[in-house]
Amino acid sequence: WADVTPEWMTAAIADRHPAAVVGDVTLVMQESGTNRRARFDLTYAAGSGPGTVFVKAEGEHREVHSRNGNLFNESDLFASGVPLPVDHPLVYKVIVDRPALDYAIVMEDLTRRGADPRDSTRPMTVDQVANGVRGLARLHSRYWGFSAATHPKLAWVQTWAPTEGFQVGLRRRTPIGLRRAAGRLPDEVAKYDGDGIVDLWARYVSSLSREPMTLLHADAHIGNTYVLPNDDVGFLDWQVVRRGGWSQDVGYFLMGALTTEDRRAAEADLIAEYVGALEIPESQRPSAEEAWLRYRASAAYGLAIWLSTLGTDGWQRREVSLLLAERYAAAFADLETLSALERIGV
Repeated sequence: WADVTPEWMTAAIADRHPAAVVGDVTLVMQESGTNRRARFDLTYAAGSGPGTVFVKAEGEHREVHSRNGNLFNESDLFASGVPLPVDHPLVYKVIVDRPALDYAIVMEDLTRRGADPRDSTRPMTVDQVANGVRGLARLHSRYWGFSAATHPKLAWVQTWAPTEGFQVGLRRRTPIGLRRAAGRLPDEVAKYDGDGIVDLWARYVSSLSREPMTLLHADAHIGNTYVLPNDDVGFLDWQVVRRGGWSQDVGYFLMGALTTEDRRAAEADLIAEYVGALEIPESQRPSAEEAWLRYRASAAYGLAIWLSTLGTDGWQRREVSLLLAERYAAAFADLETLSALERIGV
């Protein structure tokens, strides 16, 4: 972070604060892992601007992110300037260095708005998840029927597909995750080996390229969310952004953000809430039966992702990964996800 000088930061915030001249930059926090993250306090020689900013850059897994097609998604999304009608961090500047497989995003420090980042150890209430589901409905409605032709600024967004780049890592790590979760998974999941789990993931992901498609956050697990003081929910880390079917965002968020008990009690109402909140022509609104079927199928996604993450060291805390693997596994069993995949024809 030595390159982050007052002059660099003055240029970074200039679009939103053209009269500001940063006098001093103080590094107050830094973390390194999947991404590099840092928080800086700012003081001003002239004008005014944010007292604190957060800077995100690529980390030690740049080759993995490049292979998965995720490396520049977040930077390109925010650089495009397209509206995202769900709470997300305000971005001041995006800098991309493609030859070096690196980028930097200068954004607001969400703690200034009282944002409370969550993970699986701190699940949400049903009301909070309802707010998150309504936010996803706003996002999906804005881009319902999205294609390169309808939104040229987003022509680069990939349509969800079970690519080899994604599968190679899942197939390597999921068997380790299954061993680490031994005795904690329902029989409906424990009977599969690693390849079997990833095959289910691939079947579900292949269904996401069917119409209608929209713009997806595509990594909307609870660890990429925050809760605001009014219980609204925002979404961080748009690095996996994709074009695809709505259920991937909604199922992945809902199943991981609630305890299993709360999910069982509230999921039907929450899916109905999502469908009702869509601001799209009535003729395009998913039927209650179709929405529920797609939601049931979506458990295959989170199950593979979090068993795979459980099979890594250093990507997420073991406790966080195990809790999420358990939640998606319970949903897989409760919702008879295999039957749902068969019914949608994948």
